[in-house]
Amino acid sequence: MKPHRQIRARIAALVALGLLTTPLFGLTLEDLRRDTKLTPQRFAHYFAHFKFEFHANVQSPDQFLAGQAGDCDDYATLAATILREKGYTTRLVTVRMPGAVHVVCYVAETRCFLDYNDREFPIRTVASNGSLTDIARKVAWSFGDTWTSASEFTFVGGHKQTVTTIDHDGTIHHYGPTLTLARRAPHDIPVNF
Repeated sequence: MKPHRQIRARIAALVALGLLTTPLFGLTLEDLRRDTKLTPQRFAHYFAHFKFEFHANVQSPDQFLAGQAGDCDDYATLAATILREKGYTTRLVTVRMPGAVHVVCYVAETRCFLDYNDREFPIRTVASNGSLTDIARKVAWSFGDTWTSASEFTFVGGHKQTVTTIDHDGTIHHYGPTLTLARRAPHDIPVNF
């Protein structure tokens, strides 16, 4: 094995053992997948140093990780994919407010959501009962705004499919059958956004 590959392999082993949580040579999908102790909180920790950079479309995971910059939908879709591979049940949620639209990833087992805006805080997840209303209220509060609607959606193969939307007045809209992506094997979950 070449010396630089040996160093990278040793660093990957430290990450896998939990002794080093941020890879020194940039984070990769493989680093996240190799982390046997990955939890939602630990996932968020990897992104503490990432910069906010708006993109009109969701970046591929490789682009997001290599550039160490992106926005809420880049982070939430990657979190949903990787945590699902680790056995978590995840849901993607879009919250619409008069001044912004924001995307988070809810994790059922830990009753919390991951918010890209909270990645630098000591506690990087937000407790929630999982209802769209609760998530919307907490996201809007963090923006100092009110919410107008919240939607659960899936994101597979670069395509967003809205499942359910709730308006602030309580009106619920369903958009066809629910696609359950929870607990599928890694090869069942496309990562090519």
